[in-house]
Parts: sequence; structure tokens; C-alpha cells
Amino acid sequence: MNDRRIRKVVIVGGGTAGWMTAAALARFLEHQPAAIELVESEAIGTVGVGEATIPPIRNFNAVLGIDEIDFIKATQATFKLGIAFEDWRVPGSRWFHGFGDYGPKIDGVSPHHHWRRLRTAGDPTSHEAYSLTTQMAALNRFRPPVPDPRSVYSNYAYAFQFDAGLYARYLRGYAEARGVTRTEGKIAKVDLRGADGFVEAVVLEDGRRIEGDLFIDCSGFRGLLIEEALGTGYEDWSHWLPVNRALAVPCARVGELTPYTTASADAAGWRWRIPLQHRTGNGYVFCDAFISEDEAAATLVSKLDGEALDTPRPLRFVTGRRRKIWNRNVVAVGLSSGFIEPLESTSIHLIQNAIGRLIEYFPDRDFDPKRSERFNTLSAAEIEHIRDFIVLHYVTAQRDDTPFWRHVRSIDPPDALKEQLQRFRRTGEALLKTEDSFLEPSWLAIYLGQDIVPEAHDSRADQIPLAELSDGMRRRREAVRQAAEALPPHAAFIDRFCKATPL
Repeated sequence: MNDRRIRKVVIVGGGTAGWMTAAALARFLEHQPAAIELVESEAIGTVGVGEATIPPIRNFNAVLGIDEIDFIKATQATFKLGIAFEDWRVPGSRWFHGFGDYGPKIDGVSPHHHWRRLRTAGDPTSHEAYSLTTQMAALNRFRPPVPDPRSVYSNYAYAFQFDAGLYARYLRGYAEARGVTRTEGKIAKVDLRGADGFVEAVVLEDGRRIEGDLFIDCSGFRGLLIEEALGTGYEDWSHWLPVNRALAVPCARVGELTPYTTASADAAGWRWRIPLQHRTGNGYVFCDAFISEDEAAATLVSKLDGEALDTPRPLRFVTGRRRKIWNRNVVAVGLSSGFIEPLESTSIHLIQNAIGRLIEYFPDRDFDPKRSERFNTLSAAEIEHIRDFIVLHYVTAQRDDTPFWRHVRSIDPPDALKEQLQRFRRTGEALLKTEDSFLEPSWLAIYLGQDIVPEAHDSRADQIPLAELSDGMRRRREAVRQAAEALPPHAAFIDRFCKATPL
């Protein structure tokens, strides 16, 4: 029989996307005849600001067989229970998106409906009092969840905050130990096959020609293969998400080591704060129609916790996605496939899911178009749902103190989000789709954090006598608070179990 299996995979670009791809393919193609070669140049920097993640990153590391403690030490990682949003609803406000729920259902009804009933009856208690991750974060406490579903410590998840450059280096070692070849050099030209326009080879500046069957474009915003060579096209979403610039700068770590990322709204966008073991990552994501780069840099530096360890590094982007993320024999992974601003730490998550989807629909040399079509359909649905989740943060903001915030409040949301928002306002139902990367508790955190309280609650919540419900909810939140208080400080947990060696 004619063997049509892929013989050579060429990954263009390193960084987080390139080495995550190389490591995963080395693991899952170990019994295939495919050789894997990654081409990168040390003269070309990587974006490297994706230092915060969401919980599925643990699944990626686990399927590679990576030891979590070893990974944490190697990447100077800290634990992440969620994101604290400061000044988003109005200046001075604060709410938390935690990686956990608000407790189990009561008589088959989600707890936020019972909370809404109590609120209507005059109970001022915040919904966050029922979230263990929120209470843990408020006290800077941490411990991993336990598998026993009867335990209060079982209903939450966690992610990591790490040095993206160190993570790429860590995965490079993993991949090279499993046969991946790294080639240093800049790509000067891309050769296409005349018959079908597939990429045949990349040619380096020194004349070396690297042929392949399948090419993975991890070249960042440039899209060297997917866009420059194949002209795939880009869907621009800046009318929904107008921020188009970012400045990133590390600073010395001072104060408590918080188990969460902070996103602080500012005059023309928002600032991130990501605490690592050896430093703190900071950035300002903004729209250049409302502030200059110099003004944004001055704002960012003036609000750092500690001494700046570098000068702010600028990034330019347009929010959106490629019209095809898999085109011919090229699959775009990471920033080359599109970009959703880093507000909910989804960049690495999208890389992870693209790799998993590629493995699921891995082609042979015939490149059955049904595989790429299915891949593209699923990829588009995923990134569009994440887009809507991010847009939600802006269109539900109540602040109107600057031109930027007045502008984003006036944005007409995508139709699917508009329907979802209207449904929640009326009934309290989240109306999620199966492709959503964020589940009901995450949407609830945004809605309720932005003070979008439903007009009605599930009528089944009325079956419990009000006094009985009030007492039960009081006991529930007391149990949550006591559980959080019983945990060790985040920094103490790291010092005991996974403290990294100082760099």
C-alpha cells in the first residue's frame, strides 16, 4: 500500500506557540514516521507577554507527562485563582472572576437565582461571599483543590502565572529530548508548489532550503506563511474591541505574592499586573486614538509596584482572526492565527486548543479538505465566543469619565452576545454554547461584577420559605469564609512546596 502519512512537519517560529506545538507533536507523533523541525532566529524577538493562563493549561502539561512542581520551579510560576478587576464598573469598584462556582445547586436551581431572590428581599450580601476562590484571593490564601466532591475544597480550579520565555525554554528541552530538530536562521523566502499553491519549502537567508509536508505558522502577528505567503485574509474586529496597542514592562516584586492577576481599568484601556516568583509583569493595553504611546508609558511606569527592570516595550495589534486558520498545508497557531486582547488570559489557551484540534484532525499528504474545513469551523466558533466574552467586559461598564469609556459603552455588540445579554437581563440564564471556553460561573462573575442583576429569577427558587433560604445561605457563606481562612498564605505554600531558584 502507498504510505501517505506526513513525513515532515516544519514549525516556523519558536516562542510559546512554537515550542508548545513542537512538544505536543513530539509526544503524539512518537509512533509516526514524521520528523519535526522548528525554525527560529534568535535575532527575532518573541512577544512574550502571555504570562497568565486559565486552568486548562494544567491539562496540557499533564498529557505531556510534565511534573507540575518541576514546571513551576523552572518557570518561576505562581498560582492563579482568577482575575481581580479594578475600576471597571465605575472608578473605585472592584470585583473578581474566580476559577470556581458559587456553590452547588439548591433544589436543582443555580445559587445565583437564590442570591437574586434574597437581594430583592433586601439582603445586601455580595454574590462573591459564596465564591471560595474569591475569598481565598481576598486573603491571599492557596492550596490545590481535593478530589473528594463532598469537600468544600473540591469546587474550584487554578491556573498559573509564569515567565513565558522560561516556559518556551522548558518545552524546548522537552521537545528536543524527543527528537525535535531546531534550526537557527531567518527565513528569506517561501517556495510554493505550482500545481496547488501549497508551501513546498522555506528558504533561509544563507540559502538553506527546508522542505516539509505540513507547515505550522508560529511566526506571530506577521503571519509569514498563513498571510504573507498564502494571502489568507484577516477579519478585523476592532469595531468591537478598539484597543490596538500594548506596553509591557517588568518590575521588582514587592509586597504580598497574590494568587491572582489584576486588570485595572485606566483612562484609555486597562493595565495588567501579574506576580511571578522573581518579578512582577506589568502592561498597559490601550487604544491609540485616545492616548499617545508616551502618555501611556508614563502612566504605566508611574503605577508600578516596584522599580522598573526595563523600559516599556511596545506592541501593535489588530484584534481579529485569519479567515482560515488552516489554509492548504499551513496551520496557524498562536498570534499568526489571530489575536484577542489579553484581558482574560486566553492567548495560551487558544494555542493549546489549536494544537489539540490539529492532533485530532491530523492530515496525511492528501490533505482531505473536510479535515481542514472542520478544523476551521471549530476554531472560528471558539475564538468568536471568546471575543464575545471579552466584549462583554466593555459594553457592561458603567463608567463614562473619559472619551475611551464613553466610546466603548456605545459599541453595538455582536448579535450572539446581544441576545445572550438580553436573555440574562430578563431571566438570569447564561445561554451558553458548547464551544464556550468559559462556563456559567465565569459569565456570572462578569454580569454580577458589572452589576447586571437579572429582572427575574428562576421561579423554583420561590419554593423555599424566605427565612429558611436566608439562614441556609448565611451558613453557606460562613462555611466558605472559614474554609478560606483555614488555608496557608499563597507565598508560604510556594516556599514550602515549589520555590524556584533565584535567577
